[in-house]
Amino acid sequence: MTTLVSIYFLTFVANPFNMMNDSQFLQEIGARIKKLRIDKNISQNELAMLCDFEKASMSRIESGQTNTTILTLRKICGALDVHICDLMEDRQKP
Repeated sequence: MTTLVSIYFLTFVANPFNMMNDSQFLQEIGARIKKLRIDKNISQNELAMLCDFEKASMSRIESGQTNTTILTLRKICGALDVHICDLMEDRQKP
């Protein structure tokens, strides 16, 4: 029973995404994409080209102005060489 309570807590209570409205959620995902991109020293234009997007589309995604598909997120994560979970949870490096 403790395990189920822990899973519930981590999934629904401790998850900061549950406290956000849709607009905030999209902005947070975009901010995480931007941070990963900058950490890898890739320009927005370069990432857009790697994903076969227009730069304007990448800009809208990073600013949270568009509700992107999971397939688009998979393509972005592939170009950044990160797991899609990296967009969904806070992973602190030791």
